[in-house]
Amino acid sequence: MKVATVSSTSPELVSSLAGVSQRLETASPGEIISWALSQFTRPAFACSFEDLALLNMLREAQPNIPVIFLDTQGHFPETLSFLDEMTTRWSLNVVRTTPTADADAWPCGTGECCQRRKVEPLGRALAAYDVWFTAVKRVDAVTRRAMPIVSWDENFGLVKVNPLALWSDDDVSYYLRSHEIPEHPLWADGYASIGCAQVTVRPAAGADRRSGRWVGSDKEECGLHEG
Repeated sequence: MKVATVSSTSPELVSSLAGVSQRLETASPGEIISWALSQFTRPAFACSFEDLALLNMLREAQPNIPVIFLDTQGHFPETLSFLDEMTTRWSLNVVRTTPTADADAWPCGTGECCQRRKVEPLGRALAAYDVWFTAVKRVDAVTRRAMPIVSWDENFGLVKVNPLALWSDDDVSYYLRSHEIPEHPLWADGYASIGCAQVTVRPAAGADRRSGRWVGSDKEECGLHEG
């Protein structure tokens, strides 16, 4: 798919992102990735290791792409083991963030937890890059239904690309099976959307897959994908 190209991070590119995003609505994830990698020289992928579909696509396109993992210090042990296993198996270039000391006053599940343990560490990490990829999908939550393929991220000050925005959960599952990619170990135990252990439970039968996140609160986003 041909999409107009503009030099990396130029004002012309930033102003053209809405049009580029609209044209990419009919593109495959691979075409979206190819466009972004042709435009930017310092890409990164923020990966929670909940599923590895987009990670596999990106490592095939650019094997040494930095993979930012936000270690909130509240993850399930299974998530950390899965991270270590796949880092070794795929020779991943993992950039692991940790919260600063001021996060100690905000344990997992409290008001400022996500800001101190996810948003601020990611902001510091992304300062080294000019584009970041995410695996968010429009079907994930009501708050994501209008998410563009490509946009300027005002919160972090760089371009944001969502190659899987149009995919469904079934699309991800099919990709993982057809490429023989391991699934997060907690999926087999009934979990469907995996965050920090303190605030993540198995969703009830028939409930939305993200209904097990931030249990006991009305929270729907951690702040990484807002605005």
